[in-house]
Amino acid sequence: MKSHDVTPTRAWVLHPDIKSDHDRRPGEPALEEAVSLAAALPNLEVAGATLVPLPKPQPGKLFGKGKLEELKTLFHDHEVELVLIDGPVTPVQQRNLEKEWKVKILDRTGLILEIFSDRAATREGVLQVEMAHLTYQRTRLVRAWTHLERQRGGLGFVGGPGETQIEADRRAIDEQLVRLRRQLDKVVKTRSLHRAARAKVPFPIVALVGYTNAGKSTLFNRLTGAEVMAKDMLFATLDPTMRSIKLSSGVYIILSDTVGFISDLPTELVAAFRATLEEVLEADIILHVRDISHPATEEQAEDVEKILESLGISEDTPQLEVWNKVDLIDADDRKALGKIAKRNDNILTISAITGQGLDELVNRVSTHLTRDIIEGEIHLPYADGRARAWLFEQGVVERETQREDGSLFHLRWNAKQKAQFEKSFGISHSAE
Repeated sequence: MKSHDVTPTRAWVLHPDIKSDHDRRPGEPALEEAVSLAAALPNLEVAGATLVPLPKPQPGKLFGKGKLEELKTLFHDHEVELVLIDGPVTPVQQRNLEKEWKVKILDRTGLILEIFSDRAATREGVLQVEMAHLTYQRTRLVRAWTHLERQRGGLGFVGGPGETQIEADRRAIDEQLVRLRRQLDKVVKTRSLHRAARAKVPFPIVALVGYTNAGKSTLFNRLTGAEVMAKDMLFATLDPTMRSIKLSSGVYIILSDTVGFISDLPTELVAAFRATLEEVLEADIILHVRDISHPATEEQAEDVEKILESLGISEDTPQLEVWNKVDLIDADDRKALGKIAKRNDNILTISAITGQGLDELVNRVSTHLTRDIIEGEIHLPYADGRARAWLFEQGVVERETQREDGSLFHLRWNAKQKAQFEKSFGISHSAE
């Protein structure tokens, strides 16, 4: 985490509830989520929040004249410096609203970019966020931002003491993007080497995915004993964290904790973090962690499924729905959810906080992974020391029978391990 020793910026959150938008989310939960997004930023003080019913957006200033005046008075009375609008705002609307209200404006995409900027921890993550932000600002810089006073506020890209001014023209941005892409290419090559090294030890990958703040990091910490930041805060985890753990069945897995998804995730970030989400694409099992206590849990689940689909997740990849935070719902609802889960092998109810249901979750994962276990035998000459060592490293040898011309190995391994062995040491070794 970055340090922010500056005076908090007073902000106000607006959620335009646009009646003409047939795909709009329910107003109150959307406003609540927007406030949580704002609270995820350090050095930001949320002075208040307003749900603004809107028949249709006005092209010039988004809101009608009466509402503009009403909000202007509200912001002045509360000494608001930054207005967060939970939705898309065009460059023209942004410029006009900033002139009208004498405050800085940030839309939903800009706010999420701010959070990613603050949370990105790895070199790759930082570069991806910078590229996503520059791509987002490219159309806004020339006219929408040049008039702003740049020494006010306390957020990474919004402004702050000593902050350098954002590039004044698109050419400068394009040059910067080229430089960032070159740096990112180098980082990605290093990451590919690490991934290739990991492929030589092909433990099954179990990826935790879910809506932001669903409890993935808390579950990750419970299962691995790691100390990943797990707070009641949106986007607490941005860069994927991976740990190798041994399940009760004796199977080793790599557990991957990933960035939380969110509705209307900026397209710039979906593209930028595709590499960060490679672990999900390669996963043997995906655990979709849901905050089952949240009033919009169904809508959140749909958002996660849409993003997984856009990432190109194979339909053959097994998915388990992990209904988390059952400790936050009443006994009757908890019992009803338990009945639903019992009727569906792909649903489990748990509490990552109390530990309820975690043993069953681990057992279910083990069952999925051991379904593909193959039993067989191979014969290796004594000179094949590397192949013999690999088998023992994988822990797939049940017993070894020594003969005059080499050893006969009795194996229990999965399809991925078998394929890796044949690729590395030759199919001719296989004698099943």
